Amino acid sequence: METVRQQVRSCTVTLTDGTTVPAIGQGTWHMGDVPSKRNTEIEALRLGIRLGMTLIDTAELYGYGKSERVVGEAISGLRDQVFLVSKALPSHGDPKSLAAACENSLRRLGTDHLDLYLLHWKGTVPIEETIEGMETLKKNGKILRWGVSNFDRADMENMWSRTNGSNCAANQVLYHLGSRGIEVDLLQWQKEQHMPVMAYCPLAEAGSLKKRLLTDPAVSGIAAAHGITPLQLLLAWCIRRRAGSERVIAIPKAGQPEHVLENARAAAVILSDAEQAALDRAFPRPSRKVPLDIV
Repeated sequence: METVRQQVRSCTVTLTDGTTVPAIGQGTWHMGDVPSKRNTEIEALRLGIRLGMTLIDTAELYGYGKSERVVGEAISGLRDQVFLVSKALPSHGDPKSLAAACENSLRRLGTDHLDLYLLHWKGTVPIEETIEGMETLKKNGKILRWGVSNFDRADMENMWSRTNGSNCAANQVLYHLGSRGIEVDLLQWQKEQHMPVMAYCPLAEAGSLKKRLLTDPAVSGIAAAHGITPLQLLLAWCIRRRAGSERVIAIPKAGQPEHVLENARAAAVILSDAEQAALDRAFPRPSRKVPLDIV
């Protein structure tokens, strides 16, 4: 266990303000949906914290607050060890609604602040209003940083051009071996701004988002060579350039302790150039700009 913890803690991404977070965090989509699984989910999150996967991502949308309540119980007594992320619905993007949504999330999470607060996706509220609301929350100490989710490059550039828009700390998007559209332009643009990408569904919903992702000979063969599962390989691939060149934070969801441990062990996997090339051939990135994948 200690070896795994050290491996996770050595695999980090640095935010624009110098804060270091683990490259493998914990997602919580669907947590809290099934009451009988609640205790196991809490146990899984706490194990992840002990293993160094201290970045936990949730949202007011997830179970309409149920996920945040599960996270709140899991981090009780451990808040100072956790980098806590939640997301606001686009309909709450104006300053007044954003303040109310944040307060509700804080109450459910049992904390007085968020480390990072994201707009879940682009809505009809002008981005200038959302930026204003986020900056006010930051000024009032309710959040330490803010960002967005499901923004493509054009959306990011538009926001970046607005007053205080460059204070955005992160963009959370769908990214896995079978969905590489962000590599055409968004990933590079964020790298130039020194802004990390937070990759949701890095395991492609256990492979269900992409046909043959887990059964492709390149994936299964490389996984076998490393003595890991195909899912662990997907996670290792997602953070593969963890020295900082890609600045990717992966947030897989694992509702069972054994799956948390598997995710943590992926931090130790280093893919060779030849292995990465084989995966590129099996699942190449698009040759031109494609619409942003969203789940």
